Amino acid sequence: MLKEFRDFIARGNVMDMAVGIIIGASFTAIVSSMVADLINPIIGVVTGGIDFSNLFVNLGEGEFASLAAAREAGAAVFAYGAFLTAVINFLIVAFVVFLLVKLVNRVKETAARKAEEAPPEEKPVAPSSEQLLAEIRDLLKSRAA
Repeated sequence: MLKEFRDFIARGNVMDMAVGIIIGASFTAIVSSMVADLINPIIGVVTGGIDFSNLFVNLGEGEFASLAAAREAGAAVFAYGAFLTAVINFLIVAFVVFLLVKLVNRVKETAARKAEEAPPEEKPVAPSSEQLLAEIRDLLKSRAA
């Protein structure tokens, strides 16, 4: 079983997947920062200072100044602002992935076109048996003379 596990881990596609997951996690942090630190403030300016991440409806008793305060108090809240932020994150990630796939497809198409246009490599033609025998004969004649 240990050998099978080692073989499974050693496969190239498993390593590619691991690298993809690690890069994806890092990319998610970048996108989250972009949404929270760049896009939401711009949307806030356009909409008059609304911060999406703090929009919520309290479903229970009491008044809370922020979503964090409501969650700390354990109040039931409908946090639609956090959901809107998650949707914006998803749309950005989906768009970037779309652009990456489009770029990879373009690179593949260019490589395929170049491969089709390139002349096939000519393999060197090996001398025939008669040619080899003639060369040997000529060498023997030149040494004998």
